[in-house]
Amino acid sequence: MERGFKFRNFLEARVKRITTVLVLVIVSGAFVAHAADATQFNGWISDSACGAQHAGSGSMCVKKCIEGGMIPVFVDQKKKAVWRIDNPGAVKGFYGDHVTITATANADKKSVHVNSITAAK
Repeated sequence: MERGFKFRNFLEARVKRITTVLVLVIVSGAFVAHAADATQFNGWISDSACGAQHAGSGSMCVKKCIEGGMIPVFVDQKKKAVWRIDNPGAVKGFYGDHVTITATANADKKSVHVNSITAAK
């Protein structure tokens, strides 16, 4: 009877290890896939009222519009396309600035999730 108990504990421990490894592999794969989707974009942080009209015009007007209730948006430098920012807190301090963002774009929603932001060079 004791031999069967040891075998059962051995099997349970082995199943737990395999399950843990599988979960770690799946989670790691999700992080890698998410990071692989991130792309660098150059452009400006503007506001939802004026969008591309503010691109390159400085931060004074953009800050005033955002303080007045408009939401920050990203204006792609190449296409002058305006993208909604999923996480607007990530761009605070860069209103009106020419920036480089690393972001995951959602073309269907015309939005970006900003992973990092720096002043453009």
